[in-house]
Amino acid sequence: MFFHQNPKELDSVFVVLLRFSANKAQAPQFMEGHKAWIRRGMEDGIFLVVGSLQPNAGGAILAHDTSLSELEARVNRDPFVVENIVSAEILEIATSLTDERLSFLVN
Repeated sequence: MFFHQNPKELDSVFVVLLRFSANKAQAPQFMEGHKAWIRRGMEDGIFLVVGSLQPNAGGAILAHDTSLSELEARVNRDPFVVENIVSAEILEIATSLTDERLSFLVN
């Protein structure tokens, strides 16, 4: 197995946690807008992985090729966030070492 070391140690990968709030019951009403928001993130090349937190706790996104402030603005446009269906938490990972299969994450 080969590893890619990031000499700059400045590139970041983000984990976005979208945890259901007390307004979870309103999710079906805003699901189409939420799915469109996810599609835009994928089409823009920002979202790498999107999935559900188990068991039925919300969602998670792996994001890259953006800044923290840009990602915060994007997340704040998610209809689920706007309508307080989920609360969002963004974790920033400053990459320093990756498996070669993920070397694109460290430019």
